[in-house]
Amino acid sequence: MNFENPIEGGRVLEDTIVPECEPWSVKLNKGDVLRLVDLEGQQAVDFLCYSADDPADRYNAANTIKLNGNIYLGQDAALWSVRARKLMTIIDDTCGYHDTIYGCCSVEVDDVRFGKNNGKGCQGNFEAELAKHGLGQKDIVANVNFFMRVPVEESGALSIVPGLSKPGDYLSLRAEQNILAVLSNCPECLNNAAGFKPTPIRVIVYSAQ
Repeated sequence: MNFENPIEGGRVLEDTIVPECEPWSVKLNKGDVLRLVDLEGQQAVDFLCYSADDPADRYNAANTIKLNGNIYLGQDAALWSVRARKLMTIIDDTCGYHDTIYGCCSVEVDDVRFGKNNGKGCQGNFEAELAKHGLGQKDIVANVNFFMRVPVEESGALSIVPGLSKPGDYLSLRAEQNILAVLSNCPECLNNAAGFKPTPIRVIVYSAQ
């Protein structure tokens, strides 16, 4: 798949495949763009981002919901921080309805939900990847789940249903300040978060410099 560069005059800094079930991270300068590509469809990507200059000012789910006026993220939606500052903006999106409320899977919560687990979870992936940047468990908050579909009924009941993303669907996020972006390519095999079969994703970093 060849993609048009979303930044006029920009260049590709990284173009890589993140294997199924694995974490990944990158530091972005203001104006850089991160593109996430769901190569095979229905693959949830758990995502967190932080101000690179002040990691305590990190993604905040409640502020993101309030300031977008929606529990789902899509084209032109922003990821907002603890201090109500824009961290990233979705500038391209071929899927829509990305989840803000379900958080990440873990070995412990799957043991409660299913009586078994996948041997690893997004919680553990986040912990391992954040450690590379001097951060840890206390820095993990309720995250975005790109490409994951969590409808909410009038009663408040919710569930994970088959994702809407098709092979090749993607979204692009522009950094609104210097950013640390961290993701877990979800290893969940016990519900529809990854279509019961986790698959690789592609990530592309475009430089604004």
